[in-house]
Amino acid sequence: MGGVRALAASFVVPGPAGVAVRDRLKHFTPEDERVLRAVGEYQGVLASRDLKVRCAQGLEHGAGTWAARKRELTRVSSSRIAGAITKASHDQWALARRGQATHIRSLEDGIRTLKQRLSLPIGAKGTKRAAGGYHSRSEWFRKSRRLKDLETRHAAAVADWRTGRVRAVRGGKRLLNSRHHLAESGLTEHQWRERWEAERWFSAADGESGKPFGNETIRVSPSGQVSIKLPAPLAHLANTKHGRYTLAPTVAFAHRGTEWADRIQSNRAVAYRIHLDTARGRWYLTASWQRPLVQTVPWESARAGGVIGVDTNADHFAAYRLDQHGNPVGEPHRFPYNLTGTTQRRDAQIRHALTRLLHWARQTGVTGIAIEDLDFTAEKTREKHGRRKRFRQLISGIPTGKLKARLVSMAAEQGLAIIAVDPAYTSKWGGQHWQKPLTTPRRKMSRHDAAGIVIGRRALGHPIRRRTAPPPHDRRDRAGHRTAQAAPDAREREGTRPPATDHAPRGVPPSGTRKRQPSAPKTVRDAPRTHQWIQHPLMHTG
Repeated sequence: MGGVRALAASFVVPGPAGVAVRDRLKHFTPEDERVLRAVGEYQGVLASRDLKVRCAQGLEHGAGTWAARKRELTRVSSSRIAGAITKASHDQWALARRGQATHIRSLEDGIRTLKQRLSLPIGAKGTKRAAGGYHSRSEWFRKSRRLKDLETRHAAAVADWRTGRVRAVRGGKRLLNSRHHLAESGLTEHQWRERWEAERWFSAADGESGKPFGNETIRVSPSGQVSIKLPAPLAHLANTKHGRYTLAPTVAFAHRGTEWADRIQSNRAVAYRIHLDTARGRWYLTASWQRPLVQTVPWESARAGGVIGVDTNADHFAAYRLDQHGNPVGEPHRFPYNLTGTTQRRDAQIRHALTRLLHWARQTGVTGIAIEDLDFTAEKTREKHGRRKRFRQLISGIPTGKLKARLVSMAAEQGLAIIAVDPAYTSKWGGQHWQKPLTTPRRKMSRHDAAGIVIGRRALGHPIRRRTAPPPHDRRDRAGHRTAQAAPDAREREGTRPPATDHAPRGVPPSGTRKRQPSAPKTVRDAPRTHQWIQHPLMHTG
């Protein structure tokens, strides 16, 4: 098929490598809250200073500079707190570095598209693969100015990349900018200030195997009692020995509580973080730990019991169940969600839709879920779809990164494998080969439902077409080989049917009696025949 790009091979997505659970800290005393605020504020100042030093070092960072930073922080806190702060600073710098690389690629995509469209005559029509020329000379002029702007921004970003300079904000750049748009954010100045300070606090500690209950700085006993190792300047606030402060509330992890208890009782590493949700006025404790690396399920095992092909859209998941041979089973299913509103609401919508999808997958008994390996980085640029603003918003609304992370972690708990496939041509070929044949008066098939079948067949390793092309002309391959051919040893493969020697003639009804008597034979034989041989219509004698 000319013009079709090469498709990437399907693969089984590795399972999650970490676990995080959270519980609320209730029934605080005034002293508890005062101590937590003091600790978070003091360590937050240290974390801000260390991040500034780390960003100033840029590409000159190494093991020696890391050790020097840790020694400076140990003097004003403790070795474990210093280790947690320096590691957090390094992780934030690395995250900003990856975001900088993504920004450079986005600018390069925009520059490439603008140059291509500016080189075309005004009013030239585009194709599915490339946009056309601009509609007027005024638009062409504005886009030429934008090209110069993008090239300037690209040169500055590349210069920062080469020198290792990044821009990182503790607390988040979005929250920082909302200070100048309080009315749009729905916040007062006092509410913004409280949220800003809470986001910049640092009250976290990495786990350490071999220490009591897996953490020396923030320790949680099997009974749920929480105690904190205070920094040296705040040691006078301790209410227990060895400079520790024990909180009045206790925690009990309802989710994965048994797994957490097994880890701390064997003194295996567990990291903790205490944070304040200013919108609700609640304190939370988050526990996290790493899981041992698990070998990825083989592709043959993932497809042994059939799969469910899932087509991701802006407002719903279109899913269809397929058996291991690639045949659709049952009816299509849709799991809607609404991605409007706050971040918490959108996250809850995605989680609820995935939960229903996984429950249905468990009921059907499939062993895997096939999903597209989506990435709309190049498709969301305003240079490619400048006038199609609603289309860009539609693509931007499809949850890609968050969907992958949540689906992989949730499916691992259900024992289901996730198979990622190339998303090319799924909707187009689904509408071409599956939408019309499966549409009935009682079943309304959409292109999204048909795309789910294509995704599932691609994950199973089967061709997209429903059947092979009919033999051309006089059943000879003079026009070339068939588009899809079954293996020679496959049962029910397309080919010449075997001779029908075991069943009754065509005129015998299921009851076994003829509607009329057979005519008398024209040839007289010595004895009546007890078995009649039927020559197959496709067979002939030479």
